[in-house]
Amino acid sequence: MAMRNCFQVTSSSCKVGISAHCTTHSLASADKLNFPSYTRRRDFNNSLATLPASKPRRSHFICRAQEALDQVKPVTDKTWDNLVIACDNPVLVEFWAPWCGPCRMIAPVIDELAKEYAGKLSCYKVNTDENPNIASQYGIRSIPTVLFFNKGERKESIIGAVPKSTLCSTLEKYIDG
Repeated sequence: MAMRNCFQVTSSSCKVGISAHCTTHSLASADKLNFPSYTRRRDFNNSLATLPASKPRRSHFICRAQEALDQVKPVTDKTWDNLVIACDNPVLVEFWAPWCGPCRMIAPVIDELAKEYAGKLSCYKVNTDENPNIASQYGIRSIPTVLFFNKGERKESIIGAVPKSTLCSTLEKYIDG
């Protein structure tokens, strides 16, 4: 999946003249992109116009693999039962809000754990501003709060921005083998 997303790019080209003519090309996975270098020239109105130079620079690939590798998916009131409660793997759920400084501090740690335990652990995040019902159902009074579920049952909770080692030691209790 990551490689497929890595090459899904769109290039645009425009010709400058009396009227602008633009085209968009969708590229296949094996295509290389040749982006022209640009030089400044004066057009007939004596204003600066950007025109492609005659020699293109080296080829480039634009990669969106990082977006495809994000393992921590958002969960909502509607998807909670299917994603968290019905999951056979252990589940880590982070309760957060965009305005919360400690939540932003712990987010990269949760991302690392999701990548390290991929296939053994499912990681989700709940925005408490957008999904207050889940937060109130589990008694979330401060954020960040991380809940651990195993086979649909709430097992443990950790409140606050804690070090990675604290989360790892808790996770190891529920990860098989």
